[in-house]
Formats: sequence, C-alpha cells, structure tokens
Amino acid sequence: MNEMHFGNKIRQVLNQGLRLNKKQAERLHVARERALAAQRPEIGGVFAWADNVAGGFGGWGGLSLRLVAPLAALTVSVAALYTWQQNRVIADFEEIDTMLLADDLPIDAYLDRGFQNFLKTRAAEQ
Repeated sequence: MNEMHFGNKIRQVLNQGLRLNKKQAERLHVARERALAAQRPEIGGVFAWADNVAGGFGGWGGLSLRLVAPLAALTVSVAALYTWQQNRVIADFEEIDTMLLADDLPIDAYLDRGFQNFLKTRAAEQ
C-alpha cells in the first residue's frame, strides 16, 4: 500500500464519520479540551515576538528588549534632531554670508563702529 492509497483510505473513513457512543465522544471531547488548553499561547504585547528573540541573548537576567528598543529609538531621534538643528544653523550662516558677499558695501563697512551706529539710528528713524 503506497502513501497515496493510504491517504485516500483515511479520507474515506473521515468522510463517512465515526460512530462513537456517548462515553467515547465525551472522553474525546475532554482530551481535546485538555490538549487545547495546554496548546493555547499566552496573550502578549505587540513586541512579544521580539522579546522571545532577545530572550535567547541572556533572558531576563540580561538586557531586555523592553529597555534596549526605546533607548535605541531615543538615540536615533536625538541624533536626527541634532543633525537637523545643525543644518538649520549652517543654512542661516550661508544666508548671511551670501547677503554680505552679494551686497555693494565692502565687508570693512560692516566692521566700522560708526557705520553700525549709523544703521541703528537710521533703523530707529524708519
């Protein structure tokens, strides 16, 4: 009897249904419920799968993923904010440099104290 023939015989028996008395059916039902109770997984959080992966690297005694993942996210966020802020400061400096170099006045005029006073009084008048 080959595997395909054996599978067909099992399918025919299952399709016909088994004739069980009440005692056998009840015993099967109780055994099935016990097996299902033992098989049911624990209800975990969103990152329960990740904790199982990290558990192999030291378990609860080592660093838990619950500690490492938020710290990594915080580090990446702080690095991104720092980079963005530095780019803003550089862009501001570039804008000032461009305005100074494109202006008709020489740079020495901006360094003269008298010229700075002139600009302040002129701005106050307007």
